[in-house]
Amino acid sequence: MEPSAAAGVIHALVERKQTLAVVESLTGGLVAAAIVEVAGASAVFRGGLVVYATDLKATLAGVPADLLHARGPIDPDVAIAMAEGGRARCGADWGLSTTGVAGPEPQDGRPVGLAYVAVAGPSGSDVRELHLDGGRQAVRDGTVTAALRLLAAHL
Repeated sequence: MEPSAAAGVIHALVERKQTLAVVESLTGGLVAAAIVEVAGASAVFRGGLVVYATDLKATLAGVPADLLHARGPIDPDVAIAMAEGGRARCGADWGLSTTGVAGPEPQDGRPVGLAYVAVAGPSGSDVRELHLDGGRQAVRDGTVTAALRLLAAHL
């Protein structure tokens, strides 16, 4: 994980007077933890959801159940729906999401290291597909850094 990525995002949000919410699956709260490590995060961080179970992606984050049924939880459109759902449900200017396979085994036919990070904001949504190497922790940490960099690019 890259601490400066979180700090840059927080400072940019403070300058813009905008807020952030997160919806995490693969990272299990690591994005939120990275954000709240930064002094001043409370001025812009609304909160978030950890939706590890697929059904919670629908019931809590607002991902369409038919999308989850058709494609499964590890999908770029699911990542976008998670970010949009978090943004809407937490009343934030920006939503950030993570979903993927940390390992040690493939999931739903998806390889270890495949992840999606998405951002939803005032001007629309964006998603990145990641192919990360290393063990479980390396995949999770790499996903956190990629999510924060994606948001930073949009700020």
